Amino acid sequence: MSYCFDDLRKACREDWDAYVQHAFVRELAAGTLESEAFRHYLKQDYLFLIHFGRAYALATYKSRNITELRHSLEGLKTIIDVELGLHVDYCREWGISEEDLARLPEARATMAYTRYVLDTGNRGDLLDMHVALAPCLVGYGEISNWLNAQPFTVRGDANPYEKWLAMYESEAFQGAMRAEIAWLDERLASVTPERFAELTTIFRDATRLEIAFWQMGLDRSL
Repeated sequence: MSYCFDDLRKACREDWDAYVQHAFVRELAAGTLESEAFRHYLKQDYLFLIHFGRAYALATYKSRNITELRHSLEGLKTIIDVELGLHVDYCREWGISEEDLARLPEARATMAYTRYVLDTGNRGDLLDMHVALAPCLVGYGEISNWLNAQPFTVRGDANPYEKWLAMYESEAFQGAMRAEIAWLDERLASVTPERFAELTTIFRDATRLEIAFWQMGLDRSL
C-alpha cells in the first residue's frame, strides 16, 4: 500500500478540522479577535520560530546525503535570515519591540509543541521531524485557503489582521506548503503500515499541540 500526506490528514480528520477551523483563526478572519489576544500570539510565535530554527538545525545534522543537507540548510537559513526578521518587523507594527521579545516568558503551549518537535527529531529521523512540523507549515497554508472560502472572512482595510491573512495566502508560502507536501508524499509512499501508524501518532499529537497553541492565544495564557 502506498501512502501520502492526505492519508495522515484523513487519519486525524477530527483533530485536523478542530485545528484548521479553530475559534482563534475564525475570529482573526472576521476581524473580531481581541487585539491583546493577537499580540500574545505574536509574541509566542516569535519564540516558536526560534525553536523552529533549532529543529531545522537538527534536521541539517540528521541529513544523510547532500540533497537532504541542502534542503534542511535552506530551511534553516530562511527561518533565521528572513522569517525572524519579518516577524520582528510585524511585531513592531503591533507595538511590540525587539527588546520586549527578548524578555518574553515562554507559554506552556509554546514549550509543549516546540519541545515535542525537537524530541521527535532527536529520537527519530527526518521523516518523523517533518511529520511533526507539518501541522505548522502545511496547516497554516490550509487555514489560509479555508478562511478565504468562508463568508465570514473580512478582507482589506476593514480587517486589522489583513496582513496576517495575506502572508499565508501568498504564492511564496503556498509554494512552500506544496513543496513540503510533495516531500512528504515522496517518502510516505514507501513506508509500511506499521511505520505509517507511528507517523500518524506523531501527526495527531502535533496537531493537538497546535490546537493548544491557538487556544493559548485566545486565552492569553502562559
